[in-house]
Amino acid sequence: MSRSTLFEAVSSGPHRSRGAAALLAAALTAAVFCVSDAVAGLHPFGPRTRDVNDLGNQYVPFHAHLWDLLHGQADGGLLVNWQSGFGSSFLPDLGTYLSSPFALLVGVFPRHEIDLAVYVITVLKTATAGAAMAWLLLSVRPGRWWAAGLLGTSYALCGWSLAVASYNPMWLDGLIALPLFCLVVEWVLRGRRPLVGVLVVTEAWIANFYTAYMATLAAGLVLLLRLWLSDLTRRQRLRAAGRAAVTVALGVGLAAPLVAVVYFGTKHAYPGRVVHFTPVSTEDLLARFLPTTYTFGSPAVYAGTAALLLALALPFHRSVPPRVRIGWTVLAVAVTLSLQWEPTHLVWHAFATPQGSPYRQAFVLCALVVLGAWQALSYGPPDRRALGAASGLLALIVAVASRSALVGGLTWLVLALAVAGALGGLALLRLADAGHRRRTAFTALAVALLFGGQFGEAMATSVQASRMRTRHMDSYAPWGQRQERQSELMSQADGWPRYRTDPGREQTVGNDPLMVGGQGAQYYSSLTADVLSRTLTALGGGWTSRGRSVQSLDNAVTDAIFSVGARVHSPPDPHQKWYPHDGTAPTVSREAVPPLVTVRPSGAAAGSFGPSPYRNQELLLGTRVYTVPRIAVREASGAPVRGGQVGAAGKPVITARCPAGSRAYLWAPDFSGTARLAGDGDTARFRSLSTRNRAAMEPLGPVPASGRLRITLSPARPGLVPQGAVGCLDTGRLQTAVDRLRVTGATRVTVSGGTLHAQLPAGSTGTAVVAAPRIAGWRCAAGSADAVPAKDFHGLIAVPLDGTSTSLTCTFHPPGLRLGTAVGAASLLTLALLAVLSAVRRRRTPAPQPPTTTRPRERVAGAL
Repeated sequence: MSRSTLFEAVSSGPHRSRGAAALLAAALTAAVFCVSDAVAGLHPFGPRTRDVNDLGNQYVPFHAHLWDLLHGQADGGLLVNWQSGFGSSFLPDLGTYLSSPFALLVGVFPRHEIDLAVYVITVLKTATAGAAMAWLLLSVRPGRWWAAGLLGTSYALCGWSLAVASYNPMWLDGLIALPLFCLVVEWVLRGRRPLVGVLVVTEAWIANFYTAYMATLAAGLVLLLRLWLSDLTRRQRLRAAGRAAVTVALGVGLAAPLVAVVYFGTKHAYPGRVVHFTPVSTEDLLARFLPTTYTFGSPAVYAGTAALLLALALPFHRSVPPRVRIGWTVLAVAVTLSLQWEPTHLVWHAFATPQGSPYRQAFVLCALVVLGAWQALSYGPPDRRALGAASGLLALIVAVASRSALVGGLTWLVLALAVAGALGGLALLRLADAGHRRRTAFTALAVALLFGGQFGEAMATSVQASRMRTRHMDSYAPWGQRQERQSELMSQADGWPRYRTDPGREQTVGNDPLMVGGQGAQYYSSLTADVLSRTLTALGGGWTSRGRSVQSLDNAVTDAIFSVGARVHSPPDPHQKWYPHDGTAPTVSREAVPPLVTVRPSGAAAGSFGPSPYRNQELLLGTRVYTVPRIAVREASGAPVRGGQVGAAGKPVITARCPAGSRAYLWAPDFSGTARLAGDGDTARFRSLSTRNRAAMEPLGPVPASGRLRITLSPARPGLVPQGAVGCLDTGRLQTAVDRLRVTGATRVTVSGGTLHAQLPAGSTGTAVVAAPRIAGWRCAAGSADAVPAKDFHGLIAVPLDGTSTSLTCTFHPPGLRLGTAVGAASLLTLALLAVLSAVRRRRTPAPQPPTTTRPRERVAGAL
């Protein structure tokens, strides 16, 4: 075997060539990914944080909670997460953020290296996507294994992966699923591996059903194209389509126990906002095919210059059968157009425009570009005519894209080098195929040029995307001394389930309880329950992300209502620039609070929430404890402020009168800035931003002996101070109410996973109230009675008592679990029956004679 032959193939075995291509793609992908982050100075290679937006707020904290679950240190189990939102349904979150098999790798890292664990998982997922694509390419058509590896790397490091999925690691499972689904298409066409095909679909839908849905649609389009290109008879095509439908139905059915729970979880989630799709301009769309271009709201369809040139050359490549050229080109163009048309946009996104990036299906087009490129290259490198036409089309794309603001000087430099490397590499490869005496040298140089261009432009694109994200998105510090100290304090103060311990109002990320421990109100998820968000809002709570990221509420009354007996008080996070760090150390405050289950008298559930959070808190507490005075808001000059509308300049003053010795609070949900009570008051911080952020009620300090309140505001932007903004808490009345609830409340409370059990004083009548949101799925029973759906006590779990029961038990089953389990069991039974029938049929069918001509597999592949 000559050296050139050795270079072209690892061995004569197709599986070993695919394996070599997959390993090459995985290695190159991981190398480029890590080198890019090192150049950008990102953690863990540099001082800059990777934790932007939801990566720091959601994904890292949820992986930290998974670590706790795996090590038996979490409060709760698979059904209920007692650490977040005063008790939230966890299985939907598991199915949304943590159901990928890669997520289990967090368990092998130290807890304090959770950021590193998530980073390693991200790299492994991206590398696996490249390996899967490389394997698929050689399964579709034979060709150069190293070329398949390079194109697999192009897919793994596409614009969608680098700009979108790198900080949404759960979506990377969809990047892996798409080539695997296309591989299942190949098996379906050949009638092979039916069981494995079903399991592949199941695993992908479990790992991340959202992007798996998009990958399923894409694979369906590829299947239709492959059926059209194949030499199968009409009956054979119908049978293949039927096998595909059964494979998908059984695969999704087996995943139904988790998928159904997530689906119903979205139905009970806080709705957020309604978004209408607006397509980007043609200039911006075409600009995103080029390296180093980035915006949050445009489709990241960059797939590498070499892959793009090959895909553009496909229609003009005369060595490729005409039907293949037409089919793959039309499919890619059709999907490109579908990105911009609202009806198809809705189909891609499961008929709901996302509230974040609107082009989450862009990875599908990247895959089609790579598949088209492979079709062009596997029939031999394009000739000068085809490359010339491709270069002309690329020039046209660049000319239109040049009018976009996304294209800058860096783009021109990187693009020029990438085009030179791609054209040079393909030209040398063409010479090597023509039988040039220096074939091995030309091939090696072609590989070097192609890989060098790909490495450079992918690295530049990744670095640019990282810098742009950090510049335009919220960022959060990785685990460090602040979280370490908070975690220590939480561990020392923890008394669950006798009382809750809250990580505090000054949050580090949107899910502090998952990161540092405790059982607080704070919770950020796409599945934040509607009842939780509305209840806390009615009580004066704050939120971000349009109601889906609820925050802790530092208030003595709500602490009593929710049995928060210990609270950590931390200075502002120094990583954030909203307010200066005051240099103080975190501290813990403790209060005697009622138990997790209290007993309220008959009729206590009467009434409903109104506009005043102070009166709403009293409704839940059962006692009048606030004085809500009439306020006056004036400019520093003394001029009255009309309607409470304060500007961004000056220092307006709020004045009011309250009983001396009471504790003053300020509720200004639409105010952003600081407020300070004259005298010994604390500085309270408020952050409000239109409909996105709502400021929480804040404590101001004791009312002076004169009873006169003077609160100085320092607005950061124009805002509103509503009438009824000030509430003065009578701590004596609150203590009396707390003492009464402690005497009549549960004598003992135990919590195990999704089950809560409480012992009650004999003769308890009225309503037992569990200090947890009444989310869908709770069923309760008093004494030995049958469990029934829990009642509602102003948003909390309630159980009627008749005086004969001395205990109550509440169990949680997330909505959709029973239905999903039934569908999963039916799918499993169907799969087993089909497997048995298939085995019986094989035993009764005589073994076929070895073919003397072309194998069916080769005929199907040749049709490509």
